[in-house]
Amino acid sequence: MEAFLSFFETMPAWQKLAWVFACLSVSWVLEAAVPLITLDYKKWKHAGVNLIFLSTSLVINLLFTIATAGVFIWAAEYNIGLLYWIELPVWAELLLAVMLLDFLAQWVAHYLLHKVKWMWKFHLVHHSDTKVDATTGTRHHPGDYVIREVFALLGVILFGIPLAFYIFYRIATILFTYVTHANITVPMWIDRPLSYIFITPNIHKFHHHFERPWTDSNYGNIFSIWDRLFGTLVYDDPRKVRYGVDVLSDELDENIAYQFKVPFDKTVKTDY
Repeated sequence: MEAFLSFFETMPAWQKLAWVFACLSVSWVLEAAVPLITLDYKKWKHAGVNLIFLSTSLVINLLFTIATAGVFIWAAEYNIGLLYWIELPVWAELLLAVMLLDFLAQWVAHYLLHKVKWMWKFHLVHHSDTKVDATTGTRHHPGDYVIREVFALLGVILFGIPLAFYIFYRIATILFTYVTHANITVPMWIDRPLSYIFITPNIHKFHHHFERPWTDSNYGNIFSIWDRLFGTLVYDDPRKVRYGVDVLSDELDENIAYQFKVPFDKTVKTDY
């Protein structure tokens, strides 16, 4: 277990980036082999738009990594956070760390991105994609991504997350993000049993429906237990979903300049 954790603790940046593109590449292969629906679009053009958002997220992630490098050392030195106050086997602490981070940095942050008006304006950009595929997982306005990073940092401090645990969590998050957004068919006999614990491709598609109540459901990223616990889970045939968001024009979903300005556009009305 020590060697396993050491691998993540010393994982260089190039390996993390390689993991991002490996997950994306595998998702693209699956989309070609077993598509959920036929998307009428230029795949590379659509990917180019979403990868621009990925580039801004990578820059923000790098800045947060540099700015918060001392947080892990500080927490370990002064035993700050939940995991420093309890004694469990290492594997159990790792599982608990991933679950706690998934709850706070994913479910809670995501829930607030839908319920707080100024946050929702940033998050609209993610939902404005009318052709949801694996690259949609990278489509986050910089303001949206900063909010997520702040919640992740808060989780590190509150729960006393060691660096190796945190990197493992981020690696798992990347995998789930791409797979759950991917335009792939997952047989119900596979998807449904998995859905009792994990967020599956069929579950997450409902979150990308163009109108409520489905838009305000399935907030989880790795575990579905949070949505089950708080009554926000929807499970049905994902082919019923229509992608996009009802307060933005579908025709502008690939207009980069427009999408970056959406959070600051006062003509964009929301009910929050």
